[in-house]
Amino acid sequence: MTDVTAAKNTRRPHQWRRDLVELAAVFTAVAVADVVAKLVGHGPDGPFLLLVSAVTLVATAAFHTWWAHRHRSSPATDTAQTINTTNTTNTTTAAAVSPSAADRAGRDGTVLWRMRTTVRDSPGSLAALCAALAALDIDILTLQTHPLAEGTVDEFLLRAPGALQARRLTDEVSAAGGGGTWIERADAHDLVDTPTRVLGLATRTALDAAELPLALRQLLGRCTIHSRPAVPWSGRPSGELPPVDGVLEETVMRLRDPRGGTITVERPHLPFTPSEFARVRALLELDARLGPRVPRSRDVLTLPEGEEITVRRADQSDLAAAKALHDRCSDRTLRLRYHGPVGDAHRYLDHLLSPRFGRTLAVSTASGRVIALGHLLWDGDETEVALLVEDAWQRRGIGSELLGRLIGLAREAGSEQVYAVTQSSNTGMVAAMRGLGLPLDYQVEVGTLVITARLEGTGAALSP
Repeated sequence: MTDVTAAKNTRRPHQWRRDLVELAAVFTAVAVADVVAKLVGHGPDGPFLLLVSAVTLVATAAFHTWWAHRHRSSPATDTAQTINTTNTTNTTTAAAVSPSAADRAGRDGTVLWRMRTTVRDSPGSLAALCAALAALDIDILTLQTHPLAEGTVDEFLLRAPGALQARRLTDEVSAAGGGGTWIERADAHDLVDTPTRVLGLATRTALDAAELPLALRQLLGRCTIHSRPAVPWSGRPSGELPPVDGVLEETVMRLRDPRGGTITVERPHLPFTPSEFARVRALLELDARLGPRVPRSRDVLTLPEGEEITVRRADQSDLAAAKALHDRCSDRTLRLRYHGPVGDAHRYLDHLLSPRFGRTLAVSTASGRVIALGHLLWDGDETEVALLVEDAWQRRGIGSELLGRLIGLAREAGSEQVYAVTQSSNTGMVAAMRGLGLPLDYQVEVGTLVITARLEGTGAALSP
């Protein structure tokens, strides 16, 4: 809007000057015509010459009118260009905060890229890189800088022509001085600026301790997060703890878990920067200050037989109730769930209920007794689902209800697929997986059945 107003203001002085020139030209033409009329009118061919002069003046006036109209139209074109430029700038700004702009970009023949490259810490290095991007008709939507001891890591969000190949983009960046260039396709979520994204992740972590691995994953991009308890269920110490401030080693971070143990973050394809390390430490400090927490929302459902059950999130505070559930389950039910000696089943519970390793849903009766548990477990780069329903409450749809809710949590976490490990004789689990209506893959190994459900239409896989 400022540019358009400026264009109008600069056009006004030129109109006054043009009007003065035209007025002077009219007076001059009248004076010349009067002199010519007096000189020619007394000659033998006077009338003929006057007629020729009149025609000439009319032709000159017509030419002058055409020329003035054409000259006055030129600034209007400039103004239209200014308005278009202004609108383009506003669209780019809106795209930086509106996910819908990314959808329109795909239809307009452009794509979004996330790119990270290292440049020399010297004047003009970044300018040369930006000039190379501009030569490829690439629009820079956001830019972050990560200063290092030598050089600077620049992280870009780019809108590029759809026909531009990633190989050519990286070659041009390298030619412009970029080193260690890394690039991947971006989506609408990347259009949110970094401070806003970090604040959102901190809010989610503050509300739910199970969100910490997910927050780290979304903060750092594609990475693998391993959480090691100080004393695992096997009873053997997990090894030496990292220093209090943590350790950053190129593509690996090792930090102390506020709940005890170690959190290791690995990203082999891209070294971590000190800025990213500081953000991870800040999230861990927030988690430590807030302590154990889990959303306390509850859903009350009515079974076909008329009984009411409550579905809620569970954590390590439910350890005693979970052990009581084990005691009421038959050996066959425990064997189908844990695939091993049923005497060791209690030893898994502290691990399963920890928010560091996933999310757990508990089903309880009106009296508060826990009758079923559903687990969504982060398993390296994959996600596992597992169910345990007390014998007396099986075949009532409780397992299917839990599984559907766990799949919803997996989608929210960005998982592309989930798998369940069971036995071929566990017809209840097989039926529940088939009831999801998702593409399924089956793999049988020595009596163990692995069913993998592909969650179509979800984001990148979770790797905590």
